Amino acid sequence: MILDDVHRGITKRKKPKRIGRGPGSGHGKTSGRGHKGFFSRSGSSRRRGFSGGQMPLARVIAKRGFNNNEFAAKVLIVNVSQLEAKFFDGETVSPETLAERGLAKGRFEFIKVLADGSLTKKLTVQAHRFSRVAVEKIQQAGGTAEALT
Repeated sequence: MILDDVHRGITKRKKPKRIGRGPGSGHGKTSGRGHKGFFSRSGSSRRRGFSGGQMPLARVIAKRGFNNNEFAAKVLIVNVSQLEAKFFDGETVSPETLAERGLAKGRFEFIKVLADGSLTKKLTVQAHRFSRVAVEKIQQAGGTAEALT
């Protein structure tokens, strides 16, 4: 191994391939486009979903059903185990404190607390929705679950 050889040929900005600059360059005459035909012309590209002239798959398969995801309420899910990890005993868990601790990211309309994991800390949890088991776990730890409107 020659140390001088290690970084040879590595550049930050690779120069573009110079096509159409004569036969000596190796990219002259047809400039790498082959001979004649659709793809030798400028502006030649297949549109998305083009299937070589046969009926495209998107038109073969019928459109059916309805999807309401765009209009459905965006619910942020927070598990009891996440509250255990991010909060100290006696703290209040609110949408603002969830955002500060990095648990509430993005846009959402409701916060729902679910019961995955265990809780040993006494917390006052303020959220829009709770699962039944999550409320039981919060109360068993000595905390309270307050529903927001």
